[in-house]
Amino acid sequence: MKAKYVNPFTDFGFKKIFGEEASKPLLIDFLNSLLPNLHIKDLRFKDKDQEGKSQEDRKAVYDIYCENDKGEQIIIELQKAKHNYFKDRTIYYSTFPIQAQAEKGEWNYKLEAVYCIGILDFKFEDTNNKDKEVIHTVQLKNQNNLLFYDKLTFVYLEMPHFIKKMNELETRLDKWLYFIKHLEDFESIPEIFKDTIFVEAFTKAEIAKFSPEERDSYEQSLKTFRDNKAIMDYAIDSSFDEGKIEGKTEGKIEGKVEGKIEEKAEIAKKLRDKGMPIDFIIEMTGLSEEEINNL
Repeated sequence: MKAKYVNPFTDFGFKKIFGEEASKPLLIDFLNSLLPNLHIKDLRFKDKDQEGKSQEDRKAVYDIYCENDKGEQIIIELQKAKHNYFKDRTIYYSTFPIQAQAEKGEWNYKLEAVYCIGILDFKFEDTNNKDKEVIHTVQLKNQNNLLFYDKLTFVYLEMPHFIKKMNELETRLDKWLYFIKHLEDFESIPEIFKDTIFVEAFTKAEIAKFSPEERDSYEQSLKTFRDNKAIMDYAIDSSFDEGKIEGKTEGKIEGKVEGKIEEKAEIAKKLRDKGMPIDFIIEMTGLSEEEINNL
């Protein structure tokens, strides 16, 4: 049976729910539940593609980039797969909204706060998270563990650790996290979600209400998501280094399988059995079409 609602971990699904002009009330509600001290009343979406200062500089492409009514900058990134330099990437991305605040001519260097939010569909492996905390808030502190700078905040939501059941939801944020994690599994709107904001969120996420063009875009986004997940699931199931298969950029998986020919053959067979396109398997393993067909 096909799902009634979008998978919010797809690029299309996430942006449909939170990244459109009509989605502002939903995004504001979500952000206020996550960052209650901000008291956001309004948001302005900004260009998600951020160019460097020179032609040689790289570019950052955010899932959502917005500015609140106080001028504070907020970046939201949906991370579906981990890679070796994930933290470096988030730090790098945070520099763009900082540099964008530079004023021409005389300027006293006063900056507005920047918030970088990562919604992670994987677990941090290098943190001592014995309590399986969902929310990680990171700021700059000095050697005495005192806050050094309060205008740069990283918030990571480790979604695999959110395991509350529906009858255990206590806060507004609990509801949003449950909504994001389980949306694709719903067949109707549960009673606990029948307030105006969540009804609107379910309505925006209902596939039957999409235009034909939106439905095509979603199906492509869903296929890409499933292909990527199949690759990462295999990496987790094997001893293969996940860092060699890094996330997704513009619908393409970066990186290439490296290792012995036996390992490549095993991976290629697994991908073929999962129905992956032959050209994709060739790109990932370096094997020829004939070699793959003979496995």
